[in-house]
Amino acid sequence: MLSPTARFSTRVENYVKYRPGYPTAIIRLLEAECGLEPSSVIADLGSGTGKLAELFLPQGCTVYGVEPNKEMREAGERLLAVYPGFISVAAPAEATTLPGHSVDFITVGQAYHWFDQAQAKVEFARILRPGGWVVLVWNDRRDDSLFQQAYEDLIKTYAVDYEQVNHRNVDERQIRQGLGLEPFRIARFDYAQVFDYEGLKGRLLSSSYAPEAGHPHHEPMLTALAALFTRFQVDGRVRFDYETQVYYGQMQV
Repeated sequence: MLSPTARFSTRVENYVKYRPGYPTAIIRLLEAECGLEPSSVIADLGSGTGKLAELFLPQGCTVYGVEPNKEMREAGERLLAVYPGFISVAAPAEATTLPGHSVDFITVGQAYHWFDQAQAKVEFARILRPGGWVVLVWNDRRDDSLFQQAYEDLIKTYAVDYEQVNHRNVDERQIRQGLGLEPFRIARFDYAQVFDYEGLKGRLLSSSYAPEAGHPHHEPMLTALAALFTRFQVDGRVRFDYETQVYYGQMQV
């Protein structure tokens, strides 16, 4: 199994083009319940290509995008160069290099399940200011349509290590107990993408568990994907529905 740091290096282009962003309702939630404001300082850990950071930067926040993967980090730097409040940091979530008690929010988009959670807890407590908030976000694919059930079945058939790296392996109990968040809150929002076939293929190949060219599962997987698209497309499009899950609370630091 590739290390969490290395496994997205060859998937950056598809990740940038086809992975979902995050609903702006997250901003309104954090403003109302956590005191988010333009002066807030945010450490976005495992920031990847900057999809979650990009939600906060137009608000005027300072965002440290902490990302150990060179290719992902450089893509984020290119995409977010227009925002003066973005600061790129080459470091893992468990050793951010940020000063102690220097940030108001720690945000993590689609990445907490890759962290060494015991080490991350220590680092979270070190860099958060008293009263700061931890915000963990995942876009979770819904499985309440025949199309998305069939897509899930395709992944389970052809993916390399899907069961081992699925973010659903980290559940509410682990987050609550692992980080000791109080109060512990959960919010959920609807989100969606619409794809033609090339978009659907790019979305699949952006996933770290999808076998790449040269793997014996790669071509059979794409053949099955094309058949799935033909079966479910309407006017040359399919719809990906997500439930965006936001887990948030304060650490006692």
